[in-house]
Amino acid sequence: MRFIKLAVVAGMLVTANSFAQEKYDIDLTHSNIGFSVRHMVVAKVPGNFKEFSGAILYDEKDLTKSSVNVTIKAGSINTQNDRRDGHLRSADFFDAENHPDITFVSKKITKTKDGFTALGDLTIRGTTKEVELPFKILGTRKDARGARMGIEAGLTLNRFDYGVKWDKTLDDGNLIVSNEVAVAINLEVVANKPQ
Repeated sequence: MRFIKLAVVAGMLVTANSFAQEKYDIDLTHSNIGFSVRHMVVAKVPGNFKEFSGAILYDEKDLTKSSVNVTIKAGSINTQNDRRDGHLRSADFFDAENHPDITFVSKKITKTKDGFTALGDLTIRGTTKEVELPFKILGTRKDARGARMGIEAGLTLNRFDYGVKWDKTLDDGNLIVSNEVAVAINLEVVANKPQ
């Protein structure tokens, strides 16, 4: 009898949690995961990834109880130059054949003065590092097609930390491709995708 009562209580807790958190999936056609890297010191070259997916478990009453899980296909990198993209997919950079996925899995979300921060594990080229990802919720909307939310995030990474260590230099010793990468994320997520 005691086991049955415990099972009922556990079931109620799971049910309550499922109502507290609503799953939002990334709407790929209205989202972008981009980056920029300084080239030869004088310019910034932009790029993005064409293939990515993920979900946010969103707690509207307490966002710190929310979570995010995103997977990016490294081989989908796009800088508008086929030769450069091929080099970026190679073992010199992402080694996409052996490490096809870039992932971010949050462990904790905290409120900040300017928005929120997701603390989580970022894995690139098989190396996992804990990072802080600042983000803002740009807006939410509910209509006949379901619930929709906009999120903006960004951070700067050192690619060397993840084994992305192609390090050819110029005559003055500066790197041809900077080790610092600025990442800019703009997501539109939907609780119920449009038909």
